Amino acid sequence: MKAIWNGEVIAESDQTILLEGNHYFPAEAVRQEFLVPSDTHTTCPWKGVASYYHIQVGDRVNQDAAWYYPEPSEAAKQIKGYIAFWKGVQVVEG
Repeated sequence: MKAIWNGEVIAESDQTILLEGNHYFPAEAVRQEFLVPSDTHTTCPWKGVASYYHIQVGDRVNQDAAWYYPEPSEAAKQIKGYIAFWKGVQVVEG
């Protein structure tokens, strides 16, 4: 799978975890130079508290377009260390 935004491959892996229709990429498969930490946090009733990254490619920024669970609940422990994307980031087979 590949995550693409603004013409750049942000992440690429054949080891994603598909959960609730989202592909979660291993953190080491994500190009960290495109991630900017965000102060945004949300809570999922069963996965726990999510943290976010903005994605920056060149001078364009996609606010809170990547999320992860630093300390997921026991029910979602398989996605610890994984990052997912939305807000126009294309996740395609690659």
